[in-house]
Amino acid sequence: MAEAAVDAIPTLHFPREAFEQRIARARALLQERGLSALLLFGQESHYYLTGFDTSGFVYFQCCVLTADDQPLTLLTRLPDRQQAFESSILEDVRIWYDAEGADPALELKDILDEKGLAGETIGIELDTYGLTAWNYDRLQKALGGWCQLTDASDVIRSLRLIKSDQELVHIRRAAVLADDALAAMLRACTPGTLESSITAVGLKVMLDGGGDVPPGPPLVNSGRRALFGRGISGPRPLSPVDQVTIEFASTFRRYNVCIMRTAIVGEPSEEQRDMFALTHRALDAMTEAAAPGRPLGDIDGAYREVFDAAGHQTHRWGACGYSLGATFRPSWMDVPPMLYSGNPTLAQPGMVLFLHSVFPNVDSGLAMSLGHTILVMENGREVLSNAALDFPVCG
Repeated sequence: MAEAAVDAIPTLHFPREAFEQRIARARALLQERGLSALLLFGQESHYYLTGFDTSGFVYFQCCVLTADDQPLTLLTRLPDRQQAFESSILEDVRIWYDAEGADPALELKDILDEKGLAGETIGIELDTYGLTAWNYDRLQKALGGWCQLTDASDVIRSLRLIKSDQELVHIRRAAVLADDALAAMLRACTPGTLESSITAVGLKVMLDGGGDVPPGPPLVNSGRRALFGRGISGPRPLSPVDQVTIEFASTFRRYNVCIMRTAIVGEPSEEQRDMFALTHRALDAMTEAAAPGRPLGDIDGAYREVFDAAGHQTHRWGACGYSLGATFRPSWMDVPPMLYSGNPTLAQPGMVLFLHSVFPNVDSGLAMSLGHTILVMENGREVLSNAALDFPVCG
């Protein structure tokens, strides 16, 4: 009797036709801009156009998209070859090998020459973690005078900004996981509990629910560290009377949904209740300002207006959120666009935005924050979280 075949786990998270449509739209943009090809160094671009899912972008890795209908070609290292074949629609995968003096930029040049791109204007993704300055320098040395390179970081990003109904299925699943994780993390905010233990509780809920490891670690900061905007090493145990700022992305099929809260351990003060009321009022105004056809800068304008009117302009942040999508390490932020005052980008249906109303009062040492993810709709916006915006008192 023949051995049973190993069960195949489907790794394409969208139908092949969806990828083909995305590639066609990308090629149309290249043609509009007079670009003969685009060098894709952003792992998010690889994932969006082909489904290719890897962490190998930390090395030299490039996918060549031509404006004509030549097949996409991926240049990567050997550990990613089989993954590229089985997690994407890519069929032309080339390998560069680690060796003393190896220069994958020269091997990329050979691929471009094979595609007839000598002397052509070629776009390149510069605004990405997938291309270090060192590798870009190698590219310039290899391609200088051979072709014309021009920054085209926004080509695929502009397509990714508006989410399809298929993408929204994954995003809504991530939102459910975020709500479940937040509820568990708030329950874990008890005296003596380490910040890292609260983080572990949230990650377990997300991973047990079928989610991915987020591209950035959750932020769980207590005490005076609750004022910080970034996570910090060295977990601190919660005190009987404490404050805990929690911010994280829940991730499903690489798509991220963010949520943010500051929880109070013990009896809250009147000042903390007033701070909560202010951040809540600001988040409501920000959410109302996130409407189709309005500049994204209006969202931050609403945040500023509420805080400034209350006399807290020195205690608010300089931006109040950002775009979300499918991203890889090191960040769940999918920017641009950022939500800052004066940003002229118009909100469009299909945009997914994280809005955070943050109040770090460095004078009193008290912090308060509220944040949720929204989807811009044809007639307004939808808050993707079902978590209550109640004053969170724990322990």
